[in-house]
Amino acid sequence: MASAAVLWFGEAMSAVPLRNNKAAASAARSVTVLGATGSIGDSTMDLLRGARDRYRVEALTANSNVEALAKLAREFGARFAAIADPARLGELKDALAGTRTECGAGESAIIEAAARPADWVMAAVSGAAGLKPALAAVDRGAAVALANKECLVCAGDFFMQRAAKAGACILPADSEHNALFQALSSGNREELMRVIITASGGPFRTWAPADIEQATLEQALKHPNWSMGRKITIDSASMMNKGLEVIEASYLFALTPDEIDVLVHPQSIIHGMVEFSDRSVVAQLGTPDMRIPIAHCLGWPDRIVGPSAKLDLAKIGQLTFEAPDFERFPALRLAYEALRTGRGATTVYNAANEIAVSAFVAGQIRFGGIARLVEATLNDWIRGGNRSPLTSADDAISVDHVARNKAASLLPQIALKAS
Repeated sequence: MASAAVLWFGEAMSAVPLRNNKAAASAARSVTVLGATGSIGDSTMDLLRGARDRYRVEALTANSNVEALAKLAREFGARFAAIADPARLGELKDALAGTRTECGAGESAIIEAAARPADWVMAAVSGAAGLKPALAAVDRGAAVALANKECLVCAGDFFMQRAAKAGACILPADSEHNALFQALSSGNREELMRVIITASGGPFRTWAPADIEQATLEQALKHPNWSMGRKITIDSASMMNKGLEVIEASYLFALTPDEIDVLVHPQSIIHGMVEFSDRSVVAQLGTPDMRIPIAHCLGWPDRIVGPSAKLDLAKIGQLTFEAPDFERFPALRLAYEALRTGRGATTVYNAANEIAVSAFVAGQIRFGGIARLVEATLNDWIRGGNRSPLTSADDAISVDHVARNKAASLLPQIALKAS
């Protein structure tokens, strides 16, 4: 696996390669997919299925879907398979009986999967549970395709520092950050003016704030462009997902909040843009298909043939843009506030949102209560003066735990305000 040698974000951010270093491709690159049965994992496995001569699967993990994990492990001849639920180890062993695939279960097994000698690791375990496995891959200097938001939102500073120290290569797998990753290679750090993350606006882009307040779960899950999991689809509807992406971009590319803009682009064809000092704007375009950014990460520093549909701009006809509406989508405003506050505030933002989304799905709060619960939890955190630097995974997990508990305790008053 080639390591990145030409970098431009400074020593602390040297895990992010922005110049395309060509190196001789190995006969077969070994890969591990953490979260192989989720939506990102499914797209990754689809790409691997189409390029079997280029990749060998070292390890696969899943949360609780033993049947799907075992099926993939058999199909790809994985050397190791791990299920997060320790109670299901017996089922996994039975499902893989007669194969050479080793089995494991529980958090330690997921971390073991990440620590095994794969050249390239897809980090797609969702939530704070994905942090320690991603760090295990980072600490051995692997190329890590990062699809887990919490690694950066909850622990961005020390995550990137550890990646740089270990010589790991962080490849952004989210469509927006991958777009920026590609566009940023057109210039140098001192030439950068700003990056622009695009947002579809979700299903409520044109709704009145009062109507968004009352939106149902069914309505929130009707994303106009993307096919994603339930949690991320709801986050897209509130634009909380875009707030998380702003935070991620700041840590990933060493950008200040003022260097990151959001632009609503309903067609989801332009995924990110970078403006340079000469006022040139470089954009990455593609159909709304997560296999495109994943393919870029999987092939890097080269490109592989992908199965996604050809982009037909003539058929699309027009691309439109709007400024984001902070009244409709207060979650985006809160992300910038958390980023400027720093020292754990972004961890609180993410944790409170996870509690809020779960409460909305359970019918405990209205859709508009999601942002209100996040704001209330953030305000409580800031008032408490709990703003020590986060220097380890345990620090981040501790803040995440405290924030979840606080958000849960604030749920009754948020529900009361909505009634």
